[in-house]
Amino acid sequence: GVATITPDGLLELTNGTFRLRGHAFHPTPFHFGKAPNGTAVQAQSFAVSYVFAIYCVQAQTCGHGMASIVAASSNFSDTMPTQYLGLINDHNNGDPANRFFAVELDTNWNDEFKDIDNNHVGIDINNLVSVNSSSAGYYDDRDEGNFQNLTLASYKMMQVWVEYDGGRKQISVSLAPVDMVKPTKPLLSTTYNLSTVLPDMVYVGFSASTGSFDSRQYVLGWSFGINRPAPAIDITKLPKLPRQGPKPRSKVLEIVLPIVSAAFVLAVGTTIILLVRRRLRYAELREDWETEFGPHRFSYKDLFHATKGFKNKNLLGIGGFGKVYKGVLPKSKVEIAVKRISHDSKQGMKEFVAEVASIGRLQHRNIVQLHGYCRRKAELLLVYEYMSNGSLDKYLYDQEKKPTLTWAQRYKIIKDIASALLYLHQEWEKVVLHRDIKPSNVLLDDGLNGRLGDFGLIDHWHQGILTDAVDTKLRGAYNVDEACLALKLGLLCSHPLINLRPNMRQVLQYLNGDMPPPDLNLAHMSFNILSLMQNEVSIDDLRAASMV
Repeated sequence: GVATITPDGLLELTNGTFRLRGHAFHPTPFHFGKAPNGTAVQAQSFAVSYVFAIYCVQAQTCGHGMASIVAASSNFSDTMPTQYLGLINDHNNGDPANRFFAVELDTNWNDEFKDIDNNHVGIDINNLVSVNSSSAGYYDDRDEGNFQNLTLASYKMMQVWVEYDGGRKQISVSLAPVDMVKPTKPLLSTTYNLSTVLPDMVYVGFSASTGSFDSRQYVLGWSFGINRPAPAIDITKLPKLPRQGPKPRSKVLEIVLPIVSAAFVLAVGTTIILLVRRRLRYAELREDWETEFGPHRFSYKDLFHATKGFKNKNLLGIGGFGKVYKGVLPKSKVEIAVKRISHDSKQGMKEFVAEVASIGRLQHRNIVQLHGYCRRKAELLLVYEYMSNGSLDKYLYDQEKKPTLTWAQRYKIIKDIASALLYLHQEWEKVVLHRDIKPSNVLLDDGLNGRLGDFGLIDHWHQGILTDAVDTKLRGAYNVDEACLALKLGLLCSHPLINLRPNMRQVLQYLNGDMPPPDLNLAHMSFNILSLMQNEVSIDDLRAASMV
């Protein structure tokens, strides 16, 4: 695994690398069993205490958690990361041969293991379906024993106490902030005879794993006792947690910030006015578009119920546009994929309109079918047919979860996408340029047939590499600001909407510096499908617009 011990004594179980696991065990096993009067081996009482912290870039989309382990072996090399926590793999969950007792601190919800939420503590025995579990928290003795919630991925130090009474076969688990004593009432308590699980000699340690999000699990202190309480951990001697996130603001910034605050407020006010004007302009476009495509509109209520309230268990993916959820329409029982475009998405109203206006009219076996749309206040949703095998990139780059495609399958997918592009370029009534062909935009149906999707188009301006259009023969010997201005004016002068093109007097004023440069934002300069459909813009025009 990736577990390491830092020079100051901090146990780092994972380092933020995606889809990896880390393990750490005491180097020698402990004698847990006793056999009175020649009878069968019985597990002795034991207690474990440790201080931990879990870091996630975003607590709502955190990776996976960690667990303390008592096991028959310290070899967990055949286990898997992600939701398996480095304890099992995808085919041995619940196998008695696993022979482990673990307390999981889980920061991710998984329906496969019947998790109660994405922030819980569970008692696991040979199985990640917990014997008992509870949302993370503690019963506060300072507040008449009332329950207080804790967030495991808050990157705050917390202490765990795990105790087993060999006589009563009682397992107890407590959790609290690091500066508190152990609560009188445990968070979890259950009866289980660990003699049926653990052998005479066992290993004690930790396991953790990561998934598709940056997460790190740390153990700052640990103590253990057999037939006695775990020794108290001196929190004053614990190592410090490494700093995460952006660096602290500099002193210079703290001095300058008050001085420029007035100018900042003015700029914000101006920006708000421009945004309001732009939104009003889009509102007119939205109304015209909805009049044309009204019959394909879904009710928000139907989509809400189809996706079970847009819960994370139905989340298919997250991208620059927002989130995609799997759903089943209540009446027809048809499986769908709902693209929920967030308010601050890179794919705004103009791209949303382009996608509906174009894909809604495209009919081809190798193009993902758009069933319709939904609009609720500022929320935008597109409803597609559901592709059960997901996107091609998962098969190419995430082979831990997906089987390797054969050459015949790959070649068939290539032909499928070529067929879709032939339809877009030559066989449909308009010439449509996709401009973003990549594995993540190729979806696979039940038969692994390739389907082209995601028509939110991009160009040099979107990528932030406008100067790539400058003649390379200049070898960089040009004024960047002047080149960018000239390129922007070239794009603006060839805009598909004639009324948005400047006249030559304005162009000369821009070039002479008599007027501030035009504000060419993302939506304003998108040569998307809608523009191509509504205006007669040739391919040569588009090429000319990208050169000086």
